[in-house]
Amino acid sequence: MRIQVRRTGGFAGIERYAEIDTTGRPDAEEWRALAERALAAGHATRPAGVPDGFGYEITVDGRTVHASDPRLTDDLRALVTRVLKEGA
Repeated sequence: MRIQVRRTGGFAGIERYAEIDTTGRPDAEEWRALAERALAAGHATRPAGVPDGFGYEITVDGRTVHASDPRLTDDLRALVTRVLKEGA
């Protein structure tokens, strides 16, 4: 499974991108479950956020959803944080 996260906005307006491929990882099932829950909580288009907040574009195996601060569910926040931390 390929998971991509693009974060835009924020005070400085700096874009950040990371992706991770879970194929062959021992924790691949954990990633899959988290990604499925996050996709279910996302939106087809970027929802309204707050000034200087972050907007997120999350793509999992070609399926894309959007989210914005401060309205991230726990699953969306967990997925975004993990991908931005562990991804390349």
